[in-house]
Order: sequence, then C-alpha cells, then structure tokens
Amino acid sequence: MIAFLAVALTVLLSVTALLALARIYLGPSLLDRVVAADLLLATMLGAVGAEAAVNRHATTLPVLVVLSLLGFVGSVSLVRFAVREEAR
Repeated sequence: MIAFLAVALTVLLSVTALLALARIYLGPSLLDRVVAADLLLATMLGAVGAEAAVNRHATTLPVLVVLSLLGFVGSVSLVRFAVREEAR
C-alpha cells in the first residue's frame, strides 16, 4: 500500500513540476514566472517532505527549513524588483 502511495505521489509531484516549468518557460510576464518558480519550490518541498515521511527519518528537516526560507526571500525580492520596474 505504501509503495502504491509513493508511486502516486511521485507521479503527481512530477506532473506539477512539469507544469510549473512550462509556466516558467511560457509565462507572458515576470510575475507569472515568479509565481511558477514559487510553485516549483513548493513542489520540491513537498517531494523532500514526502521522501522523509516514506523513509521515516527527520534528518532532512534543516533542508526543508532552508528551502522554504530561500523561497520566501527569493519571492519577496523578485516581487520588489518587479514593482520597481513597473513604477518607472
């Protein structure tokens, strides 16, 4: 049962990552690309968290914290950059 859930989760996370990459590539504006990059990072966080849950170890918790902080700081800085560009 756990193997089936792991395969289903892998497929769903892979599809989500591919759709986010497509939006990054095809996005018409910078903000679309920023949101897609944030979605891709959230997908990566979900994948790392799922891997930690399936293998029953908590050693990846610092990795999850660093990735989430990186995503927050990156999103805020890119949005501030985009607002400055549009204000000119």
